[in-house]
Amino acid sequence: MINFRYHVVSLTAVFLALAIGLVVGTAALNGPVSENLRDNLAQLNKDNNVRREQVNKLNEEVNRNQDFAKQIAPMLLGGELTGRKVAVVAMPGADEPADGVAEMLGVAGATLTARLQIEDKFLDSNFATELLQLADQSSQPSISAAGLPQNSDGVETAGALLALALQQGSGPGQPTPGDVTAVLAAFAQPGYLTAEDGATGGAETIVLVAGAPATDKEADKKSKAAVTVASQFHRNRPLVVAGDSAGEGNLVSAIRSDPTLVQDISTVDNVITVQGQVATALVTAERLVQNKVGQYGLGAGATSIVPSAAP
Repeated sequence: MINFRYHVVSLTAVFLALAIGLVVGTAALNGPVSENLRDNLAQLNKDNNVRREQVNKLNEEVNRNQDFAKQIAPMLLGGELTGRKVAVVAMPGADEPADGVAEMLGVAGATLTARLQIEDKFLDSNFATELLQLADQSSQPSISAAGLPQNSDGVETAGALLALALQQGSGPGQPTPGDVTAVLAAFAQPGYLTAEDGATGGAETIVLVAGAPATDKEADKKSKAAVTVASQFHRNRPLVVAGDSAGEGNLVSAIRSDPTLVQDISTVDNVITVQGQVATALVTAERLVQNKVGQYGLGAGATSIVPSAAP
C-alpha cells in the first residue's frame, strides 16, 4: 500500500538525483564553459576599447575641422559683405548657431542691424488670436499695419509686421529707429520674441536661423507656422534660411520641397557646424551681391556644399 512515507522517500530520491546531476554536470562543463565565457568577455572588451578609441579620434577630427573652418573664415569671407546691412533672426532653439552665423557675417564685413530670437510662443496656435491682436495694436507712425494680411492667421500678420520693421531703410516715410524699437518691445513684453538692444530697420536681407523641428503635439502646426514666418520675411527683401535637414518638419526641407519658395529663398542645411556658418555668410553674399538663389549643404535638395563662386 502506497502511503505518505512512500511519497516522501520518492520525492527525496528525485531531488537527490537532480542535485547529483547538477553537481556532476557543472563539474564537467565548468572548465570549458568558463574558459569560453572568459575568452568572449576579453574579446568584447578589446572590441569596445577599439570602438572607443575610434569615436574619440573622430570627435577630435571633427573639433579640428571646426577649428580649421574658423581660422580660414577671414580668408574666405573678408570683404564679401562690406557695407551691407543684415538682420539675423533665430527661430526657437537656434540661439547657438545664430551666434555663430552672426559672427561669420561680421567677419565678412556685414553690419548687423538687428538680432532677434523668436520664441516658441510665437508659433503656438493657442496664442494665434492674441498674436493677431498684438500685431494690429503694435503698428507705429512709420510702421503701418495697413496692407498687412487681413485674416485670422496671427503668425502671418505678425511676421509681415516684423518684416516691415526690420527690412525697410531709413528716410522720409520709412521706419524710424524709435518705431522699430517700439514694435519689437511690443512683441517682447508678452514673450513672443527677444531682441537685442540697438535694433534698427534697414536690413537688405534677413538670415533666418532655424532650430530643430518641434516634437510636441503641436509640432505640425508649429512647422507650418515657421514656413509662414519665412514666407513673410522674403516678400520684400532677399532671405537666407540656415538650419538642419534632419527631423520631420524641419524648415530647410519644407522650403526645398515647396516649388515656389525654393525659387526665391536660399538655404543652408548644416548651420550647427562652423563650416555651415561660414557657408551661410557666403550664401548671404551670393544672395545680396549676385542676386542668386541656391540650396547648399549636405542634405537632400542641396546642389553643392557652398556657392560655386566661393574662393
